[in-house]
Amino acid sequence: MHLKPPLIALFIFSFSGNNNTISSYRLQMTQSPGIPDQIKDNPYPHIKDIPLPPGFERIAADPFGSFLRNTALKKDKTVYLFNGTLKLNQDAQFAVLDITTGNRDLQQCADAVMRLRAEYFYAAKQFDHISFIDNNRKSYHFTPPYSKENFSRYLQRVFGMCGSASLSKQLNPVKTFTDIMPGDVIIRGGFPGHAVLVVDVAENAVKEKIYLLAQSYMPAQDIHVLLNPMDAKLSPWYKVTDNKMIETPEYSFYTTELKRW
Repeated sequence: MHLKPPLIALFIFSFSGNNNTISSYRLQMTQSPGIPDQIKDNPYPHIKDIPLPPGFERIAADPFGSFLRNTALKKDKTVYLFNGTLKLNQDAQFAVLDITTGNRDLQQCADAVMRLRAEYFYAAKQFDHISFIDNNRKSYHFTPPYSKENFSRYLQRVFGMCGSASLSKQLNPVKTFTDIMPGDVIIRGGFPGHAVLVVDVAENAVKEKIYLLAQSYMPAQDIHVLLNPMDAKLSPWYKVTDNKMIETPEYSFYTTELKRW
């Protein structure tokens, strides 16, 4: 069973995981002095409205991928923590998804992925598909009543019992990164690990692919579309290349960590 550790445990945790992540967590719990000047209004109402580079077109997507593309974006580009304070780092996001974070420190990285997957099935009224597995292989199924209140309670329980380690086991490896699709997850299971969700993919005439990533993080915060720190001209899009590393604003992944539902 995997329970999210209390805040004090994260502060003293030092034997595994990413120490920079823990330091970042500690810093993000402080109140930022104000919203940076570079935070401007977002003009794009949905993920599908984020402009493409010349010559690229969005690829065909399955229903979950289409749901992600149609996810609304907030006009305000500021990322807030679960407790209403500003995230210290306001340089990671291109836009913020109009998805609730809740008021508890639960909806972190893998939880945000599970939230969007569950929201897709809830919107489609496919309630029997809403199910997640904890690190001990125990399943958590969404059961009646199928109300929003019960849905919220269910997700809070899932977020408390599941995380990047369990979700990494639940997902299936994608053999070739060039096969990346909307709805895929780049994930490193751990305590802590990290996960980002592929929310869109496009392709040009010579089959070059680009993709968008979204994340939450520690502590729980607004889900946001990530900027690309490797290529400011292409940002927020990322390009599929021969490079085995993916550098996001706050975490580095290997292309071998791509997984699918």
